[in-house]
Amino acid sequence: MTDTTLRTSLPYLLSEVERQLNRQLAEGLAAEGVSVEQWRILRALSDGHGHSMTDLAEAVLMPHPTLTKAVDRLVDDAVVYRRQDTADRRRVAVYLSDLGRDLVARLDRRVASHQARVSAAFGAERTERLMRELEALAAACKD
Repeated sequence: MTDTTLRTSLPYLLSEVERQLNRQLAEGLAAEGVSVEQWRILRALSDGHGHSMTDLAEAVLMPHPTLTKAVDRLVDDAVVYRRQDTADRRRVAVYLSDLGRDLVARLDRRVASHQARVSAAFGAERTERLMRELEALAAACKD
């Protein structure tokens, strides 16, 4: 049953698209044994800088407890590691390991392939325009 009033709601439509895109992306990432959430963490860490759990949670759109469990699994897999910050010894930062960098390179190819399929189905120009508009909407909706 589809409630047509739901389809007039922007949050509903965004959630529907997000669910479909993440499901498709998850299928591609599964071959590497990585979830969409773990990919987001690895991608955020690929800038080469250590990130606090608080900063990382905000960047990857995850609640702190969920992020902690995901990072613990990535530490167990040796693709990330934690290290005490040299400037502030109370702070612990998460870093991408060499093994993690290799994994991110493989994941980037899978993500690019997924993006290319979406772009081909929706149209390259429309996809680029939609991404710009969504970035603008996100900025406009910030608290």
